[in-house]
Amino acid sequence: MPVLKNAKWESFAQGLAEGLAVGDAYVNAGYKDSPASATRLSKNVKIQARVDELVAKGADRAEATVERVLKEMARLGFGDIRKAFTAGDAILPPSQWDDDFAASVAAIEVVSKPTGEKDEEGRPVVEHVHKIKLWDKNSALEKLAKHLGMFIERHEHTGKDGGPLALIVSKEDAEL
Repeated sequence: MPVLKNAKWESFAQGLAEGLAVGDAYVNAGYKDSPASATRLSKNVKIQARVDELVAKGADRAEATVERVLKEMARLGFGDIRKAFTAGDAILPPSQWDDDFAASVAAIEVVSKPTGEKDEEGRPVVEHVHKIKLWDKNSALEKLAKHLGMFIERHEHTGKDGGPLALIVSKEDAEL
């Protein structure tokens, strides 16, 4: 669908597509504040079609797809801290981390502390402490598992004192 011919309608549709409340989008488009009129205009078929188109374009530009979201959740859920270190347990520079591990890192903190010792040239020896925080694996894995249908909610219903439910049948139903 092309840009709406009515400039105010186009502005209103763009505001809605950006996530503005109906009333705010209406006022921003140049209309006087009128909740009833804003709601009525938001239900216009042309406005709705234009909003849907703009939202879809935004998702395409952001490359927001189900596959990408699942891939990112998998990166968080399956991130392995061992990928941050060499075989000799030295920390690798972040530029050498693979993309999957780098995506699972929420924060890095490097603290430098003087040890009080001097090296062979008389310079103070500094110890570096690295702290790496990963994103919440449990949350990512739980969301993936729900998407895959691994969790089935069951609700058990019991009657008085944990016994079976009593079935009450009316006379009309009993005669059927």
